[in-house]
Amino acid sequence: MKKLLLPLLALSALATPALAQTGTTQNPNRIDGYGAPVSPSVPVSRAADETTIDIIGGYYQQTGSHGAVEGGRGTQQLTDVPPAIIINVPLDTVSRLSVNVGADFYASASTDRIDFALSTPSAHDVRIHGDFGYSREQKAKGTIWGVGTGVSKEYDYLSFNLAGSFAKTSQDGNRQLSLAGQVFFDQVTLITPIELREPGNGRGKSQYGTDTRQTYNFTATYSQVLTKRLQAAISTELVSQNGLLSTPFHRVYFRDNPAQNTVPTLSDNFIPRFPTAARIENLPRARFKYPVSLRLNYYASDLVQIRGFYRFYNDNFGVVAHTFELELPVKITPFFVAYPFYRYHTQTAAKYFAPFAQHSINDTYYTSDYDLAALSANKVGLGLRYSPVYGIGRFHVPGKNAQGLPRVMRFKSLDVRYANYQQTGSSIYLAADRADLKANIISFDLGFAL
Repeated sequence: MKKLLLPLLALSALATPALAQTGTTQNPNRIDGYGAPVSPSVPVSRAADETTIDIIGGYYQQTGSHGAVEGGRGTQQLTDVPPAIIINVPLDTVSRLSVNVGADFYASASTDRIDFALSTPSAHDVRIHGDFGYSREQKAKGTIWGVGTGVSKEYDYLSFNLAGSFAKTSQDGNRQLSLAGQVFFDQVTLITPIELREPGNGRGKSQYGTDTRQTYNFTATYSQVLTKRLQAAISTELVSQNGLLSTPFHRVYFRDNPAQNTVPTLSDNFIPRFPTAARIENLPRARFKYPVSLRLNYYASDLVQIRGFYRFYNDNFGVVAHTFELELPVKITPFFVAYPFYRYHTQTAAKYFAPFAQHSINDTYYTSDYDLAALSANKVGLGLRYSPVYGIGRFHVPGKNAQGLPRVMRFKSLDVRYANYQQTGSSIYLAADRADLKANIISFDLGFAL
């Protein structure tokens, strides 16, 4: 329950299905974005010499009945409050520094089932993260290069990343090619279900052992202004993962396991789910992903835009996915924009997935994690953005500017979004085995300039 797919952009893709990040313990609603800000840029409508500060946050809540901790049958209830702050500082006329720090405060009913006891430490956790990026522009050549690094930590997970990027813009500003690479070095604590631990292995973190994972991302994007009203961009993000890709506290039950289930019954709330024993989820230690996406922005008029997005995804686990997204920003006033959005996602199941108690003990690899199931998903929502030319308000902060005058912070913009997300399982499964995750997300972005 603490993991999900795709790198999520700030305030734009909360609660999307988990294609890209199986085997991690990262939360499904990372509104802070993914990894280090390798190519810091000036937010739209803000001056290049401004220091910008964005305070972002929200509330995420989901329910469902196919938690992987209990082998594909069990609660998926999760709540998360993920505040973060993003600071973008011009060091001089050509270089910038970006800092992205924050935390996730979450409560997961599914991970409370690792020990089959209410209110265990795994039920609540905090993830802290910090990402730092530096970019430098060569205006005469139309190039920008950047480097970055970051860290993310929670109880059973520690990750470091390094990143680099390069972008080249044509002299007329109508075309751009951008390249970015990022590598993650992860260490995972091997917290296993209570009945599957080695004898004498208690609940102390030092007693579990650890494993590692490395992830290598390469992204290439080509964008072009096609007409006065139409812009297009095509991109790919090639991903290679090596190391632990399964989650050690995910159970898998089998239809033909002769071993007896010895799950302890600690209360009436927790009883053995199946007469025969579970095993720990087991997936290959290498995964390759090959997504390709197309984005189109059409300026229908001065008041209405149409933003379209399509992505094709494939990997060596056997998952094939298609994602469509449409966003329609409409100017209600010159400074107030409403943007309804809709996202549809469909995917096939990984070849290692089967629902609760449908694997055979002869299978080499097995998982009942519904992130890898065949499903479709719909996300619909509405965003509101208010950004007057002279800002919403201003106030003094400590210090003086270059002219010796008191420093003034300007409250430049307010962005609020709500989204509802629902999964529907494929008809290839029995009704009781179909994905049914539902989520509600509200998020905000407070934009400031100094």
